[in-house]
Amino acid sequence: MDFDNSRPIYLQIVDFFYENILIRRWKEEERIPSVREIAMMVEVNPNTAIRAFTYLQEQEVIYNKRGIGYFVSENGYDKVLTIKKNEFMEVIIPDVFKKMGLLDIKFEELESAFNNYLKNLDHEKK
Repeated sequence: MDFDNSRPIYLQIVDFFYENILIRRWKEEERIPSVREIAMMVEVNPNTAIRAFTYLQEQEVIYNKRGIGYFVSENGYDKVLTIKKNEFMEVIIPDVFKKMGLLDIKFEELESAFNNYLKNLDHEKK
């Protein structure tokens, strides 16, 4: 995994979890890789992985069954979707709008680019 030096590594691991839950690679009530497996997978110290697991437990996205492992919470998908939508609307969109204003990009141009993106996705799926 390539890490961005501007953000804590454990939060980047959290984003890795979020993505796997959103694409439903890891489904609700299913066991997820262990701390050790994640640490090896993303090539970090197990203590960094534990920090990510702790954060995800505090967010109630995952939970631990003692002696068995970690699982995605029953409402894990919905919690992640809410977290990521809020982040998108509160952090990413304001930055996009600022750049659109600076570059004099109209909403119609953005809409056209988004529609083209969706068309390309459809072609890739076929």
